[in-house]
Amino acid sequence: MTDRPLEQPLEQAVEKLLEKPLWEQWADQRALATGERLQKVLALRGWGSRRICEEMIAQGRVAVNGEVAVLGRRVVAEKDRVEVDGVPIGLRPEFVYYLLNKPAGVITTASDPQGRPTVVSLVPDEPRVFSVGRLDAETEGLLLLTNDGDLANRISHPSHGVEKEYLVHVTGNVPGRVLHRLRDGVALDDGITAPAKASQISPGVLRITIHEGRNRQIRRMCDAVGFPVQRLARVRIGPLRDASIGPGEWRELTVDEVRQLVEAVAGAPRSYDRRS
Repeated sequence: MTDRPLEQPLEQAVEKLLEKPLWEQWADQRALATGERLQKVLALRGWGSRRICEEMIAQGRVAVNGEVAVLGRRVVAEKDRVEVDGVPIGLRPEFVYYLLNKPAGVITTASDPQGRPTVVSLVPDEPRVFSVGRLDAETEGLLLLTNDGDLANRISHPSHGVEKEYLVHVTGNVPGRVLHRLRDGVALDDGITAPAKASQISPGVLRITIHEGRNRQIRRMCDAVGFPVQRLARVRIGPLRDASIGPGEWRELTVDEVRQLVEAVAGAPRSYDRRS
């Protein structure tokens, strides 16, 4: 008769205590057997070929419902939360992403007591969306609207360093010393602004890029250096740029553009192609 130890090793005892109940293991197995393969879902949403997506999973970059995914994992878009590098990628089919060229005079709110037109009136009524950040009434240009709250919060938060680029019309030629002030930080009533990118592309026309989201920040910065804004337009949000959208027009983001936004908030601040 084979000798049996009187006591299990401590590690085995702990593992047994922590082991999931059998019914939970069965539930997990059933979940793994339903839905689409994770690498296929990632590939369809623009993350690369299935081979590349398999490598991402193998590297531990992908999580499903808070747990690091393994090859062979399946997901159901309607209920599973998938993250790449810690950022939700918006699998759910009800998520929409609109890029709007906001005209001057349109308000960045859901409603206005004064009866002025709002940005949500320029896009489809359903599903209900909200703007990612704000542009003041007289500022024109690109605005993102979505019902994906996780991604919207990450884009808006300055810690993720998502750049917003503006064309700024002022009166007169702006000297180099003023551009340096804009780049180094301007003292406002709510504190000094973070370093910005600022250049003069023609007399009286500036290109300013910031990653903060303070109220009327560009206008207040220019006021503080003695060059009040005459016209202001946002031309880029992170990787998003589209000069073909007319005032008041919108389009849905492509799968690749949503992927780029996810990447933009997943890592360190990035710089993008500055071509107009």
